Amino acid sequence: MRRREFTTVLVGAAVLPLVAHAQPTGQRRRIGVLLVGLSPESKAVQHFQLGLREAGYVEGRDLSIEWRLAKGDYKLLPELVADLIQNKVEAIVVDSTVATEVAKRSTSTIPIVMALVLDPVGSGLVNSLARPGGNVTGLSMMTSVSLNSKRLQLLKEVVPKLTRAAVIWSPDHPLHVRSVEELKAIAPSLSIEVTFIDVRVPEQFAPAFVNISQAQAQALYVIDDPFFWAQRKILLNLASTANLPTIHDLRRWPEEGALMSYGPDLHDLFRRAALYVDRILKGAKPADLPIEQPTKFELLINLKTANGLGIDVPMHLQQLADEVIE
Repeated sequence: MRRREFTTVLVGAAVLPLVAHAQPTGQRRRIGVLLVGLSPESKAVQHFQLGLREAGYVEGRDLSIEWRLAKGDYKLLPELVADLIQNKVEAIVVDSTVATEVAKRSTSTIPIVMALVLDPVGSGLVNSLARPGGNVTGLSMMTSVSLNSKRLQLLKEVVPKLTRAAVIWSPDHPLHVRSVEELKAIAPSLSIEVTFIDVRVPEQFAPAFVNISQAQAQALYVIDDPFFWAQRKILLNLASTANLPTIHDLRRWPEEGALMSYGPDLHDLFRRAALYVDRILKGAKPADLPIEQPTKFELLINLKTANGLGIDVPMHLQQLADEVIE
């Protein structure tokens, strides 16, 4: 196991302290956590709970968490948000762009804390990173560096003869179209021909891999989406059967058996989301809390998967990785 931290410049945001003052005892506070692709048992969500404990909250004593799980089904979100509002939570923590959009449409008074949203400014969720306005704040996954380009480069490093790749994306995600356009612009410079395949429902995965095979793709990039994560067993099994090396945005994928991931540190994002909740419960207004960008990025490589695919991951890449799963 190896770890390395990357740092990027925060745009218009002051970093919140990692350790907050203890929460005064008194009335039990109530927050809602709306998860589309994750669950309370997820390592990332456990880091959110860790952040709350670091801020001085003891769940069950002075804090109550209302968990609502969509399990990758966007259609459930309006009902789940309405239920949280009815339960009079003091803040709603969300793990996706679509969930944030639904929550924002549903309430203009309850603070909404983003833990895992790609581009809140581009999505129209906030006015700016420095001055979000309204009732939405939290963390953005958007960076000044092209992570899409980096992911294609990493695929080419583990598959040196890579000339054809496939990308699975969702038309239902508000920002996937932008990623597709960026990848179309990037691919020629890397001498990679990319086939783009959109998937909206689980039944489309099997036909998608037929198309990937017909395109003779040598590797696969799955643009992150809570729906894809909810269907990860299907997706990973199909990729394994097709003997396709895959790269993803977040560490949860290689932890489940994908070859690689490169992107923001998921655990760090959720831990920092807890600090926003703390500030809000202490009286801060979401409109006044600048939105943070990622400060840590990580590369994970699953060597067990690589061996199964017959891929010899270059040693320099293993040394560069933050974690190598063996």
